[in-house]
Amino acid sequence: MSASRHPAWWGAPRLSLRFAAVWLRNLLVWRKLAVPSLVGNIAEPLIWLVAFGYGMGALVGTVTVALPQGGTEAVPYLVFLASGSICMSAMNAATFEALYSAFSRMHVQKTWDGILNAPVTLDDIVLAEMLWAAFKALFTAAAILGVMLALGISHSPKLALAWAVLGLTGITFASLALIFNALAKGYDFFTYYFTLFLTPMMFLSGVFFPREQLPTWVQAVSDILPLTHAVQLVRPLFLDRWPANAALHLAILAAYAAGAFWVALALTRRRFAR
Repeated sequence: MSASRHPAWWGAPRLSLRFAAVWLRNLLVWRKLAVPSLVGNIAEPLIWLVAFGYGMGALVGTVTVALPQGGTEAVPYLVFLASGSICMSAMNAATFEALYSAFSRMHVQKTWDGILNAPVTLDDIVLAEMLWAAFKALFTAAAILGVMLALGISHSPKLALAWAVLGLTGITFASLALIFNALAKGYDFFTYYFTLFLTPMMFLSGVFFPREQLPTWVQAVSDILPLTHAVQLVRPLFLDRWPANAALHLAILAAYAAGAFWVALALTRRRFAR
């Protein structure tokens, strides 16, 4: 059936504070697996950081990055990589939770069906899943940031603001992932999302090397990717500088989050209406 025959699918979100009960339910379940979950979420990014930051960093030394006021600056590769990889970690943590875990609750375990027997709407469930995935992303990023501080990678007091940016990054990628969660018929479907969207974005958004190294047209593509704007906000904070065009980067991330959540909600409504 066409979307035009079901305009209610695309109606404004109808949210209430009852989403908090669903969020709390996820927290109580997760507490039983918190330690192995945390280890799993932070092990891979820390391996990337050690292998590339200390290994390749010893060979590369510094990388040259462009300054917003003009000119360039030599930045230790370890700091450059750390500031990008923590954004990547927030992206991955939110994505995995909003895809695999949310799909298990929605489709395999039928947890959502059980919750809908209570006075909770589907809109509240989707909101709770999005905020829960964002919380997992922020929790993971905070743990990784703590390790980075312990290693002395950065001591900038501005890193406190990076948590807010990483929280918004988690919201953005959780909302995007919930779109694919609503479309998926099985776990294998998520491979397309990782292979065709997330993996290329990691290499185009300035996580591992300066975007200025890319051809002009590739930089133009990179400019519209949400991870690019997260990195552009977080990296200056690691270098104890204020981000340039911070309002623009925040607005783009917020627009991605709001738009993706709306689409994810509409597609989830359609799925449950069948």
